[in-house]
Amino acid sequence: MVKVVDGKVIAGEIKQRVKENISELMKKGYEEPCVATVKVGENKESNLFLNLKDKACVEVGVKPLHVEFPLDSSVDEIVCEINKLNSDEGVHGVVVQFPLPKHVSMHRVISSINPAKDVEGLTPYNLGNLVMGEERTIPCTPLAVLKILEHENVKLEGANVVIVNHSPVVGKPLDVLLLNRDATVTVCHVYTKDLKRHTKNADVLVVAAGVPGLITSEHVKEGATVIDVGITKTSNGVKGDVVFDEVKKVAGIITPVPGGVGPVTVACFLENMLKIYRNCVEEK
Repeated sequence: MVKVVDGKVIAGEIKQRVKENISELMKKGYEEPCVATVKVGENKESNLFLNLKDKACVEVGVKPLHVEFPLDSSVDEIVCEINKLNSDEGVHGVVVQFPLPKHVSMHRVISSINPAKDVEGLTPYNLGNLVMGEERTIPCTPLAVLKILEHENVKLEGANVVIVNHSPVVGKPLDVLLLNRDATVTVCHVYTKDLKRHTKNADVLVVAAGVPGLITSEHVKEGATVIDVGITKTSNGVKGDVVFDEVKKVAGIITPVPGGVGPVTVACFLENMLKIYRNCVEEK
């Protein structure tokens, strides 16, 4: 019988630990932790996730701060503000909210964040450490996938893992994390020919394509673990990349959307924030 993962339970355990640790640090007289989110323009789905993060921050004792820019803002303007946040001792973490407008270089913006304040682990410094096996600050969504697999006792050593995503935010860092745990990893994307041929051999299938209904039961091996990272707001509600009711009949473990990876991703964001906050205050 399929095991449907309850991401809220896993997230709740992480958030409780974070809340307790922050409380202990503040009892020692340290200032309130603060995370600044740099946001360019408006995006409904992005705003939905940002609101969830803000609410979660407040719940564990982290102060959320927004730095908002108009859609037509230049890279130089954004980088200038990030440099100010880097220097502000009252700001412990800095995050850039995606997506960015097409004219804004993601690489330039992310690279301008002080790695010591990089809550999402996306600066070249932190990603480079990840590749070298030094897992300091790990990108939140890949970390959430890993937490779920660990919680469900999914063996990764020697497992065939297929990732449907090759972005620097999800697919690439997740590939490295899994390789670090001795999995055999195949990364697929929009240009992959015959997707089913790859996914059908996966012991673990992680899908983050942002295409509702992309993965059907025909794509999945009997008993496989299926992690649905995709989240798209449609007229029929929030949908994942996996046809849940169909795939759960063949999968051994599956995450739902909503209520699967999403809550754990937010919790991992808080866990990263705790790590960065602790480093900031204890080094003073």
